[in-house]
Amino acid sequence: MDRVTVFGQINRVSSGRVLACVLTLAFAAAPLTAQTAAPTPAPQNAVAPTAQSTTAQPASTQTPANATPITSEPTIRIQVNEVNLIFTVTDKKGRFITGLQRQNFGLLDDGREPEAVLRFSQQTNLPLRVGIMLDTSSSIRQRFQFEQDSAIEFLLQILHLNDRAFVEGFDIQTDLTQGFTNNIDLLNQGIRKLRPGGGTALYDALYKTCRDQMLTLQERGAVRRAIILVSDGDDNYSRAEESDAIKMCQRADTIVYSISTNVSPSRDKGDDVLKQISDATGGQAFYPVKIEDVAQGFHNIEEELRSQYQLVYRPADFKQDGSFRTIYLQALDPRYHVRAQKGYFAPKPPQ
Repeated sequence: MDRVTVFGQINRVSSGRVLACVLTLAFAAAPLTAQTAAPTPAPQNAVAPTAQSTTAQPASTQTPANATPITSEPTIRIQVNEVNLIFTVTDKKGRFITGLQRQNFGLLDDGREPEAVLRFSQQTNLPLRVGIMLDTSSSIRQRFQFEQDSAIEFLLQILHLNDRAFVEGFDIQTDLTQGFTNNIDLLNQGIRKLRPGGGTALYDALYKTCRDQMLTLQERGAVRRAIILVSDGDDNYSRAEESDAIKMCQRADTIVYSISTNVSPSRDKGDDVLKQISDATGGQAFYPVKIEDVAQGFHNIEEELRSQYQLVYRPADFKQDGSFRTIYLQALDPRYHVRAQKGYFAPKPPQ
């Protein structure tokens, strides 16, 4: 098979965002760019589950009416097809587990065992590409300053030399106050520039952000792309559907971790929306019981992003047809549970 080298935009799928007996698996699943390291053979005792994944394929990929369409398909030059899974493992108490090996997992890609497992390693220092998306609608006005403070502290703790982040607010429109940078001072200024007010177009904002900020990234090696979405999850203005936003995150190889700003005693519809988006992209939703717990949500995400494994494999019967291919990764130890991104979009053949 051929290796995928991407020029311009590429359809990729990530990464990543804990219940009893939980194995947290945040994926970055996508064709990789060409790498120079020689692949290692798959272990002989690797085991794949016999059960097929029950996850349904996403719905239609129709572009939202108010979103600027992508005018051309990505240019892809084929050499070798590889899929990169980045995931985290926890025990039933949510503690991160290290020291696991390839044979501790069963893997199916589009219902088939992979043709070959090329690499398996613990990758705690892959470069991060992180977007901070803060809901600036009028509904979160009373909580906004605390959210800003928590986001700044998160960036101070997580950004290393090779990491980059951007800052964006959204209400009925998006406001990119700072593009990708490693400069904490600029990111701090970007967060402080945001002001609350207006309606909420969550789906439009997430669709546009993944398309314009994440999908256009060109990286030589593996990176983890993640969006930290701080919102109450209530959308009252978007033309895009939730499924549109999710599929664009998957195409852009981006995990979404969401932190709810709803601190009422019970969860509402917006909380369910945040969970659906995070689950579909391989992330996790956090539900603070009081506004001060928002900072803890940021801390949990920081810890997860630095406690992850990497599995690189070559899928069997791979076709460049633009179809959605499901991924099923399961821990063979019943004490652990798999939470994973649903899959990835295969690239379309070059025009």
